[in-house]
Amino acid sequence: MSAASRAPQRSSSATGVHDTGVRDLRVRVPRLRARRRAVMAAGTAAAALLLTACGSGAASDGGGNTNFVTGTDGISTAAKGERAAAPELSGKTLEGEHLDVADFQGKVVVLNVWGSWCNPCRAEAKYFAKVSEDYADRGVQFVGINTRDSSAGSALAFEKDFGITYPSLYDPTGKLMLRFEKGTLNPQAIPSTLILDRDGGIAARSLTALSEERLLKMLEPVLAEK
Repeated sequence: MSAASRAPQRSSSATGVHDTGVRDLRVRVPRLRARRRAVMAAGTAAAALLLTACGSGAASDGGGNTNFVTGTDGISTAAKGERAAAPELSGKTLEGEHLDVADFQGKVVVLNVWGSWCNPCRAEAKYFAKVSEDYADRGVQFVGINTRDSSAGSALAFEKDFGITYPSLYDPTGKLMLRFEKGTLNPQAIPSTLILDRDGGIAARSLTALSEERLLKMLEPVLAEK
């Protein structure tokens, strides 16, 4: 080996510099790529949910073992004792107040996912307003989850227009809906309606807009349970 070829090695050893800059870069690049993949995966999950917005309600339940059946009317129900528990659903309401759905255990909860921009949501809103008032003194609590509204103002105007007096959690990015387990009676479209029994189990679900008759068809069997 010539003196010229040995010189770079002696210089590198003497200074202790080696190629740490290159090595650091090699360490950082995989980490950045991993972070990007995680962000992209979360975005894909949220996008998949939002693609069903105001759809026909024909979204898949995601496979796996399920303990519910879907009737010809599109309403899915789970028998008592075979119901998945609702996830933790809490946050700020459209009015900026804290709300936790778990606080309503002991009541039957009607959980409606909606947006002021969604025409099927507008079609069913008057029925939800009416039934929520008719059943307010019968141990039934209505709660909305407002999603994809860029500001609470348009959602509050929607509630005023349709006379909705029950609270709605403000969830513009759909994070609360992603808390439901895959393969359960989870909300997969906008609008979606879930009926939670007195123990917080998910008893029934619809993925389409509801008439008063169909809403009561979901609600009354659960309300009649002892």
